[in-house]
Amino acid sequence: MKDYERELEASFRTIQEGDVIQGTVIDVNEKEVTLDLKYYTQGIIRAEDMSDDPNFSVLADVKEGDVIEAAVVKTDDGQGNILLSRKEANSVLAWEVLKGYQEEKKNVTVKVSEIVNAGAVAYLEGIRGFIPASQLDISYVENLQDYKGKALDVRVITVDQEKEKLVLSARDILREKAKEEHDHKVAMIVPGTVLEGTVESLQPYGAFVDLKDGLTGLVHISQICIRRIKKPSEVLKVGDKVRVKVLNTNDGKISLSMKAVEEQQAEEMEDINIGQYSSGESLGTSLGDLFAKLDLK
Repeated sequence: MKDYERELEASFRTIQEGDVIQGTVIDVNEKEVTLDLKYYTQGIIRAEDMSDDPNFSVLADVKEGDVIEAAVVKTDDGQGNILLSRKEANSVLAWEVLKGYQEEKKNVTVKVSEIVNAGAVAYLEGIRGFIPASQLDISYVENLQDYKGKALDVRVITVDQEKEKLVLSARDILREKAKEEHDHKVAMIVPGTVLEGTVESLQPYGAFVDLKDGLTGLVHISQICIRRIKKPSEVLKVGDKVRVKVLNTNDGKISLSMKAVEEQQAEEMEDINIGQYSSGESLGTSLGDLFAKLDLK
């Protein structure tokens, strides 16, 4: 019954050259892909008509059950099948998909296929895309060749179908990941912890201290020392090793205090001195000793 319904549905369909139609892969070999079009005949896509991407492999990238959209090249390839081209369909459909990626700011994975002047080339939805060198990483890229064959997570930043211009970027994604990692490290620091660091830079409002592991904290000028100072350079210089106490880690920023460490050390010394005074026999005279020395005769 289902086969009859399918044949009946197919009898009402009219497929013409230039149409973009959808089919399910039912066979794959190194020469061609066969599609079930839910029509009275099958669709054939030759391997060379699948993609412009030089990294594309019919056997590796296509499997039975995949749903593919392709353009009708001929309604009869001489064997009674409909000849299709996925590359031609891409020229119609892919640009709309790419615009959607851009609007959604969707992360997609591409593989760099070649290195060109000032950047790299990668294919997305069968369209040749350019990744400028400045968009490959957060920092400056010295050797572009290191990226050849590398898989990258990118976003679409420019889509211009008329000029056939597609520009991709990995930088924003890397920045977001780096911020997530940084904020996680900061969140793991417990306020009140005393750390060692190196003075990284001096500003009129305070000193930035390198805490290692990619973390930097600020010691506000009011937290540098107990005595009042007009500028950090009065007591600090770049490269100094310092001990700091974590005051808070709000909004992914680390607020530090050198003064708190100094005050804590002073309190500890005071506790030690008081302890020595109260327990030392030579530092005091008991009431019994005084009575023993009195001559009551």
